[in-house]
Amino acid sequence: MRDLIITNSSRLELSMRLMDVLVLELAGAIAGILHFHIPLSETPPIHTVLLHFCSALAFLLFPQFQLYVSWRGRSLPDMFVRLVGSWGVVLLIGLFFSFLIHHVGNVSRLWMFYWYALGVAFLIIFRFAVYYALRTLRAKGLNSKRVIIVGYGSTGKEMHRRAMQQDWTGYDVKAVCADPLDSGKIVDPGIARLSSLQEVHAYAVANHIHEIWVTLPLTASSRLQELQYLMRNTFVDIRWVPDVLGLQMLSNRMGNFLGLPVVDLNQPITTGIHGIVKEIFDRSFALVTLFLLLPLFVVIGIMIKRTSPGPVFFKQPRLGLNGRQFNVYKFRTMKVHQEQNAVTQATKNDPRLTPIGGFLRRTSLDELPQFINVLLGDMSVVGPRPHAMQHNEIYKDLLETYMLRHRVKPGITGWAQIHGHRGETETLDKMATRVEFDLHYIQHWSIWMDLRIIAWTAFKGWTGKNAY
Repeated sequence: MRDLIITNSSRLELSMRLMDVLVLELAGAIAGILHFHIPLSETPPIHTVLLHFCSALAFLLFPQFQLYVSWRGRSLPDMFVRLVGSWGVVLLIGLFFSFLIHHVGNVSRLWMFYWYALGVAFLIIFRFAVYYALRTLRAKGLNSKRVIIVGYGSTGKEMHRRAMQQDWTGYDVKAVCADPLDSGKIVDPGIARLSSLQEVHAYAVANHIHEIWVTLPLTASSRLQELQYLMRNTFVDIRWVPDVLGLQMLSNRMGNFLGLPVVDLNQPITTGIHGIVKEIFDRSFALVTLFLLLPLFVVIGIMIKRTSPGPVFFKQPRLGLNGRQFNVYKFRTMKVHQEQNAVTQATKNDPRLTPIGGFLRRTSLDELPQFINVLLGDMSVVGPRPHAMQHNEIYKDLLETYMLRHRVKPGITGWAQIHGHRGETETLDKMATRVEFDLHYIQHWSIWMDLRIIAWTAFKGWTGKNAY
């Protein structure tokens, strides 16, 4: 009973293909009634011909778009995108067919639009029904696939945990092959623990295993080859999920380079079209902000000049995108002084602060001139805060991932700042925490995340107990 659907997968696929044809035929007939207000058979014959031609074409072409492969554990939105695209391709071919037989002028474009929209809706509804029926069966232990996990590091444990939590995917982990050096306990202590690849082969054959998930680290490719050799005469699906959770990566996007598949490990999300969107947003936001804050700039400038001698603005070199150096602008908050080969961070009740400097730093108003840096393209509105050059030299050797924060433009505010990680970093742990939050932002960036950080900063993020 558990393998009833698995062993009859080819018949299930044929049934779904035939059902898709019936669904499209029904959608076309309903579209005809909606548009013509009469049965489709009473309209010009080309509509009936197109109806049957496109339905038959869908039967032949839909498998080429991988619409009938198993979607357990995969993205539903991806399936729906494929569905929408493949049905559109079929209708375009049908329209071209009507052109070849010189009847394209008799085809109602509005009817085809109705047919396309109804076809998409019916196909999605049908798949939702099948998906939730299978999901219910799998949650009850039916139609499940028996799995062995080879390699039990952080990725192996996470795969096991997700298989147990998402029981509706229908993956039943029966055993793990874990090295004695693999730390931690097995997520489900009730399953078998194997110690060698030979045991994996024997267990897979004896227990009718369907899939093997290989979660070995990248350095263990030889063991993957050995496993493939051992399993060469069995009919078990082998999935390789490289153990990359231990790697500090900014991305894991698959791509094609020189005709070969590649994985980009440190390309941030804010590249390509996303980078263009962020750039346009940053400069537009900076331009509007500078225009609106011009009166405030004038007031702050006058107060700085009246309370201490020296310039209104303070500039200091910082590292920007990919390590490019630029000068960051701030309102001057300290008395004019020089430091030799060191940068001393401001501390509470710092004697170097001017009468207005402490207020400007506590409220972060001293950071406002950095919108000029954003307008010049050196900074973003949101991003990791730029640190002093000397701090970069110190922490790049103390924190392994420190310099990854320079893979994006630095920001006026950031994910770390709105979570309270700002101001003095007198201990290594404080800097490590700040870097952790910066990397989280880089890895999970979205324009909505930027808007959320800006809103949080506007209402709660300008002041804080660590800002001095």
